[in-house]
Amino acid sequence: MAIEPGTKAPDFTLKNQHGQTVSLGDYRGEKNVVLLFYPFAFSGTCTGELCALRDQLPAFVNDDVQLLAVSADSFFSLRVFAEQEGLEYPLLSDFWPHGDVSRAYGVFDEEKGCAVRGTFIIDKEGVVRWTVVNGLPDARDLDDYVAALQAL
Repeated sequence: MAIEPGTKAPDFTLKNQHGQTVSLGDYRGEKNVVLLFYPFAFSGTCTGELCALRDQLPAFVNDDVQLLAVSADSFFSLRVFAEQEGLEYPLLSDFWPHGDVSRAYGVFDEEKGCAVRGTFIIDKEGVVRWTVVNGLPDARDLDDYVAALQAL
């Protein structure tokens, strides 16, 4: 079960597509975070969602907001995926220990070995303020994220 709004967001440190470490705590007191979990790089629905975010990037990466996208792919795969699709925001690898961060947020599918489509908006104090969790085949609506961010 996914963590609920009002819950303190579990902190984590993962490698991005360039092998650099990124921690949720890096943004505490500085930026709101859109934390987006997705099943797999290179899959059709995931590519569509992540490219839609790329196309509306100023709404999700700016002085007040940081987008972090997480999958269980290795950071090597994420680097190729980011280069191929022109994704300049952090793609974080929850590869090892496999799915630990996804599990902490309650969005890891044990049978399939990947995250489901979970999104968490975390405020500057590190509290989850909004969530949506969709099944593997169901894309999310970016307009919902924008509305939730504007409500902060």
